Amino acid sequence: MNQAERAELVADIAAAIKASAVLSEEEARWVRLAIERQEQSIKLRQAIIEKTLSGLVWAALIGLGYLLFDFAKNHGFK
Repeated sequence: MNQAERAELVADIAAAIKASAVLSEEEARWVRLAIERQEQSIKLRQAIIEKTLSGLVWAALIGLGYLLFDFAKNHGFK
């Protein structure tokens, strides 16, 4: 395969890719909606993780407070 044949092959492949990559309006709308739904799913997952972690931190603080209170109560502090 010489340089001219290779250039022609590359041009043919590029043209075929461009021709096949054209989406109809309905397909393009579906792709946009799918991308938007995926972004919302990612944001929801991040929010759930954030709320779970903050709940765990609050639970740890309350548990620590309870332990300190129980310790003080058991050692004669009123």
